[in-house]
Amino acid sequence: MVRLTKYLVGVAGLCVVAAQNSTAPPSDDPPNPMFQLSTDESFHFEILRTLALSVSEGADLGEVLVAAQQIKASDFESYYTAFNTLAERVDKQGKAIDGKKYPVSFREARLKAASYFRAADFFLHGNWTDPRIDSLWQKQTKAFNDALPLIASTSRRVTLKSKDGKFKIPAIFYSTGKPGRHPTILIGNGFDGAQEEMYHVFGRAALDRGYNVITYEGPGQPTVRREQKIGFIPDWERVVSPVVDYAISLHEVDPKAIGIIGYSLGGLLASRAAAFEPRIAAVGAIDGIYDFGATVTGQLPPIALQWLKDGKRKEFNDLFAQALADPSTPTGIRWGLEQGRWSFKADDFFDFVTIVSKYNLDGVAQKIKQPIFIGDAELDQFFPGQAQQLADASTGSSNKIIHYFKGADGAGEHCAVGASVYQNQVLYDWFEDQFHGNH
Repeated sequence: MVRLTKYLVGVAGLCVVAAQNSTAPPSDDPPNPMFQLSTDESFHFEILRTLALSVSEGADLGEVLVAAQQIKASDFESYYTAFNTLAERVDKQGKAIDGKKYPVSFREARLKAASYFRAADFFLHGNWTDPRIDSLWQKQTKAFNDALPLIASTSRRVTLKSKDGKFKIPAIFYSTGKPGRHPTILIGNGFDGAQEEMYHVFGRAALDRGYNVITYEGPGQPTVRREQKIGFIPDWERVVSPVVDYAISLHEVDPKAIGIIGYSLGGLLASRAAAFEPRIAAVGAIDGIYDFGATVTGQLPPIALQWLKDGKRKEFNDLFAQALADPSTPTGIRWGLEQGRWSFKADDFFDFVTIVSKYNLDGVAQKIKQPIFIGDAELDQFFPGQAQQLADASTGSSNKIIHYFKGADGAGEHCAVGASVYQNQVLYDWFEDQFHGNH
C-alpha cells in the first residue's frame, strides 16, 4: 500500500500559511533566526500571527503568550481550548466596560476578543458539522462590530452583490474622516483569513497615512463560506469589481487612486482581479503567488498524479485519508487538507485537488497594466520562486517591484508575519509614490 507519509514534503505545499514541515529534509535554505513560540512549527506560525496583531490593538502580548504555553503540539483541541478560554475572559472583560464613558478601552478589549475567537476557530474545520465553527464566528463578529464605530469616524459594514447575483460580498468601509477625496485601499485576505484580521494587518496603517480602507470577503472566505455555503472561485474579478463600484460611489474616495492589497492566496486573487479591473491604480501582492494549483498538484507523488489523471477517486481519497488518520502526520498537513476541503467546499480530496488546479495566472498576468508591488518572504517555503514568476509574467505592468523580506529583519515568514510595521512602511511608501504620480 502506498503511504502518503513518504511524500509529506510535497503535500506540505497544501499548507498555505502553516509553518515549515518539521519532517522536511535538510536544504540550502537559510535557518529561521526567529525564536519559536511552539515546538509545533504550524502552531508557532499561527501564534505569531495572532501575536502580531498587537501592534494595532488586535492582541496583547502577555495574554497570548500565556495561552501559547497551554497548547500541546499537534493537538488541535488544545489550541482551541487555550484561545477560547482567553477569548471568553477578554470578551467578559470588554462587555463590562462602559463604552460611552471609556470608548478607547472598550474598543481595544472588543478587538482583542474578536481576534482570540478567530484564533480559537482556526484548526476546527475538519468536521464541517462542528457547531463551534458558527458559534465562534458569531462571537468574533459581535465583538468586532461593537468596536467598529469607535475605529474610524464613519466605519460601517455593507453587503454588495456580484453582478450576476450569485453571491453577496460582505465589506467594511473605514473612512479617514477628513474632508475631500482621498486614496483608498481595497484589502482582501487569503486561504484561511477574515476581513476583520485585515484591519489589523494593513487597515490601521492605511488609515494612519490618510487613506480610506475597504476590506471585503468573497466565496471561500470565512463569512461567505459560512453564511452562503460557497467555496472559492478562481475568477476573483467577480468579487472585486463590485467593491470598486462601491468605492467610486463614495464621496470620500478619489476614483483615480484606488489600490488593492491581497494577502497570501489573496496575492494571486488580487493580481488576477487587477488584470480585469482597470479602475484599480496599483496592486500589492503580499506575497506574490502565480500558481496555487501547482503548489499542490506539482508535488504530489507520481501514483497520486496518475490516479488523478485516471479519475481513480477512491484510491486518491484513501491516500489522503491515511495522512489524516496517522497521528504522526505534521499539523500543517492535517490542517491544510481539512482547511482546503472546507474553504473550497470540495466533496472530497479528489475534488479539492482538481479544483485548485484552476488557480493560476497563466494567460492573465500579462494583462496586469498597473504598477505592482510583489512581496517575497525569504523563509516562505510554500511558493519558492513564485514571486519572481509573477513579476516575469507581468509583462504589461507599468512598474513592478519585488521586495525581499528577510528573516534577519524578523520578516522572513510567509507574508512577513510578525513584521507588519516594517512591511507596511515599505508597502505604503510605495503606494504613496504611485498615487502621487497619478496627480
